Amino acid sequence: MHYLSVSLSKTMALSDSSTTKASHDEAAQLASTLLNISLTSGDNGNSHDHQQQQQQDLLFNPTHRIDDDIDDTLAPRSLKDKLLDATPQDKQALKELIATRLDEGSGETLFEIGVEDDGTSMMLGEADYQKALTTLQTITSDLSADYAVVEERGRDTTNGKPQEIVAHLMIRKRMDSVEDLLEIRIAVVGNVDAGKSTLLGVLTKGILDDGRGKARVNLFRHKHEIESGRTSSVGGEILGFDSKSQPITHPSSSGRKLTWEEICKRASKVLSFVDLAGHEKYLKTTVFGMTGSAPEFVMLMVGANAGMIGMTKEHLGIALSLGIPVLVVVTKIDRCPPKVLETTIKELTSILKSKSCRKIPLFVESNTDVIMTAQNFVSERLCPIFQISNVTGQGLDLLKNFLNVLSTQTRYANDKPFHYEINETYSVPFVGTVVSGIMMTGVIHVGDKVLIGPDSAGHFSVTTIKGIHRKRVTVPAARAGQSVTFALKNIRRNAIRKGMVLLRYDKDQPLPKCSKRFEAEILVLYHSTTIKERYQAMVHCGAVRQTASIISMERQLLRTGDRALVRFEFVKFPEYLTVGSRLIFREGRTKGVGKITKLLE
Repeated sequence: MHYLSVSLSKTMALSDSSTTKASHDEAAQLASTLLNISLTSGDNGNSHDHQQQQQQDLLFNPTHRIDDDIDDTLAPRSLKDKLLDATPQDKQALKELIATRLDEGSGETLFEIGVEDDGTSMMLGEADYQKALTTLQTITSDLSADYAVVEERGRDTTNGKPQEIVAHLMIRKRMDSVEDLLEIRIAVVGNVDAGKSTLLGVLTKGILDDGRGKARVNLFRHKHEIESGRTSSVGGEILGFDSKSQPITHPSSSGRKLTWEEICKRASKVLSFVDLAGHEKYLKTTVFGMTGSAPEFVMLMVGANAGMIGMTKEHLGIALSLGIPVLVVVTKIDRCPPKVLETTIKELTSILKSKSCRKIPLFVESNTDVIMTAQNFVSERLCPIFQISNVTGQGLDLLKNFLNVLSTQTRYANDKPFHYEINETYSVPFVGTVVSGIMMTGVIHVGDKVLIGPDSAGHFSVTTIKGIHRKRVTVPAARAGQSVTFALKNIRRNAIRKGMVLLRYDKDQPLPKCSKRFEAEILVLYHSTTIKERYQAMVHCGAVRQTASIISMERQLLRTGDRALVRFEFVKFPEYLTVGSRLIFREGRTKGVGKITKLLE
């Protein structure tokens, strides 16, 4: 023991001469501790031997684990532990996680159980699976939400393997009012007789078609549409899903149809279908419907017996040029010979994979495919393909499930000044002038003063919002991203046209400027000859639809595939435009696309 203390003293002396004062203090403290240990051990050798034996016993005892001494609360708990053996802290953590995801998803989110965050399996059996669902039931109830199992796999025990249940749940908040309703707009396009209106009738009415157009009759707006069976105007229909992911359809027992107000009261999510015309002579209306109604997705209908004919490619091109994600629905598979269906599928996939489309076609054949495509549909490249029959009902369940889990991708700014685009006008008895359109930015309340314009001279006038309707239901306010109708005060219907806007009124601010000339960067998609100065085409930009003339170009001539900066001038009157807006210009069939880069006087 004396040797130990002497050697330590020497060490101290050496360190004192070679290190700083701080390290000297540390070394002295260490030496003192070791010296005390050695002296104590010297006084009682038996005690030291006993302690050493105890440490060895503990070290080599297989029943004693080092991690038993660590406090369990310090180790992070897995999602499986939180779901199966939930403590109050676990429930609070799960509640906060789901609440955050509901806020990000505008009131709904897909939640996966059976797989940990790092991808490892939870190895859930039937009993554990039911226990996890019970925990989630408690948490979602606290958040005023419900859940529904939209996809599950691994329950099969016939192959002799242990169960590894994996499930996706759609958690959706119960909406208190129509004002908060989650809405997704889908434009339905395709060639004439592809079955667009029939599919919407089957989806929204909850009945199958009889093969003679029974399901579509209620969707038509005009007498000549019923007689010819062809849509000529921009029609609208809604499909509601409640908080438990059940579609709200018209009761089959009674002949009475549910009104939009009744559907919205029961729904937590509404899909607004914009039924567009398939015939070539109504292309102008179809393009206006796709630009003016601001759809988030495009549903392209292809008749299995007809294939990619007529306006199908044209409509697909418009959707691609506007950058809208596309899902394809192949209809009439019940009356199509297998070889013809195979030819149609081959033609469809080759067009989607071509250099001009660059899509990844994915045939949806199970609920697992539905979840995978819906989660990755954010990417514009993925293109899910459904094969359905409106008569037999084949494939309709997969399409309904996909529409149920489809999430909104567009983010609108509520904090920016009010901006509303008018795409339809009405004169309602005892109400007056009513306009419908899309709220682009901001928030508006009943009684607010707004600016409406520009008129033919480019001026704005002041009016007041008398009433607001959303899905034919009266609401006190409207927010960005919603399609709503406004009743306006002291405005005649003949003074309003499609393409005009409603803007925030501020008496201290100057009136907004409108433009008759603008500069755009364009890409010519197709033109049989060359485009020169003074070339005139119909320009579609949002709800604006007017003929414009090219007044100058950075190049002398433009041909198919060329890009250039071009200056346009509207032929009739100025319009309210915003920099960065996408536009389509056409003369007959679609000719080109572009983006507004500068507004000129």
